Parts: sequence; structure tokens; C-alpha cells
Amino acid sequence: MAYTFISGATGGIGKAFCIECAKCGYDLFVTGRSQDKLEGLKVEINKVNAKIDVKYFACDLTSEIERSAMLDYIDGEGVKFDRIINVAGVDIQKAFMDYTEQKLLFQLRVNAEATVHLTYTLLNRRVENTEVITVSSMSGASPMPYFALYSASKALLINLFTSLHYELKKDGVKVTVVMPGGVPTRPDIIEDIKGQGLWGKLSAKPADFVARKSLKAVKKNKIKYIPGGFNKFLNFIMKLVPKRIVLSFIARRWEKQTKDAF
Repeated sequence: MAYTFISGATGGIGKAFCIECAKCGYDLFVTGRSQDKLEGLKVEINKVNAKIDVKYFACDLTSEIERSAMLDYIDGEGVKFDRIINVAGVDIQKAFMDYTEQKLLFQLRVNAEATVHLTYTLLNRRVENTEVITVSSMSGASPMPYFALYSASKALLINLFTSLHYELKKDGVKVTVVMPGGVPTRPDIIEDIKGQGLWGKLSAKPADFVARKSLKAVKKNKIKYIPGGFNKFLNFIMKLVPKRIVLSFIARRWEKQTKDAF
């Protein structure tokens, strides 16, 4: 029996992936930081599909020790994977020098270190014809003054998983990186989207839409999936407009807007 792994499973996008995978009949291995939330999530998933098996393990992804403990549990259960969905991420968005050292390392460890480490280790526990979906962001499409660390960590995911799409093709592994705009899953994100006006409204897509379309995209072995026509248009425009103009616009647009998640 092979499982679909989902990180960040108790968050808005992660939960949407859980529900969509349950509808497809995929057995699930889910992780998040809260044991209580994971227990509640399992109940929700089995209400959608009582026939699938749902395993879970509470894990602080910033901790190498806790990630290793989760991998030991996986091996002890004899779990193998046919699908890896990397959702966990930290969306702190502020000027670089406004970070605390703790928050700076926290964002890097979740967005970059944990995602890369888990992908590598879980691919070593895969079955044939495995699929990999990694949720990045439209913020990774360009450097972003005042969101520099966030956009850089998301760009790392875009570049890494685009490369892996080609590297792993010969091994029968399909790899798709997803670049959503705003996804209204928490009150702070909803307010952030509202604060962007028409731009935010056009860019935003619901979590269930992103999850459902992403699962279809990896089936087709798409390299990148950008949810929504407006976001595809923005991605195209950013490639045409000189970089200094794009960066100047971003700096003016985002200088006074910050987000300090967690």
C-alpha cells in the first residue's frame, strides 16, 4: 500500500489537498505541528471517504530531530509513497532588517530546508510512478524588495523542482511546482488580499481550486502550474518588462505592507 504525503496538512491549502486526495481515494500520511489538529483532520478526511487509511505524525519541520523521528516512524510502519505534496510554508513578509534572527531562520528552515530534506528522504521511500507537487508562490517569480527572504525562498523551490522535473523524468517521477497568488485561507490573508484591491481580487483563488487543479496538473506532468489567468498574465509580463522597472514597482507597492505569520 502506498500513501500520499502532505506537509502543512492542517493549514488551508494543505487541508484542501487532503480533501481532494480523499475524494480520489488516496491513502494519506499527513503532518503538521499540532497533534490535536491532526486528530481532528483525520476525522474530517474520513467523513469525506471512510475507506481510505489516514496516518499522521505531529512534527515541527524546523527541527531536524523531529523530522528524523517522523522518518523513523514511517520506516517502522513500512510506509512507501506514490505522491509527495509539499505545502508547509511560512509567509512572513517584511523588510529584511525588520526580521528577528529567530523568524529569519524559522522561515528558511520551513520553506527551504525542510521541503528539500523531506522531498529527498521520501523519494528514497517511493514506489513506481511517484508524483511530486510543491506549492511555491507567484512571489517567487521575481525578486521582491521588502519581501526579499520570502520571495527568495519561494524562488528556490521553483528552480529546484523545475530542475527535478527533468532529472527525475527517467525514473518515472512526475514533478510539478505550483505558483499561486493569494489564497484566502486565514483572516490575515483575507485582509491582505483585500488590501491589494482589484489586483488582489484578480490574483486570488480558493484553496480547493488550487488543490484540485494541481493534482490534475501533475497527472499531465506539467512543469509549472499557475492558478488563474491573471497570474499567468502577470508571470508573462514580468518576463518582458525590464527588471529595474518591475523591482521599483514592487518596492513602492509593498514598502508599507507587512505580514508576520506565526
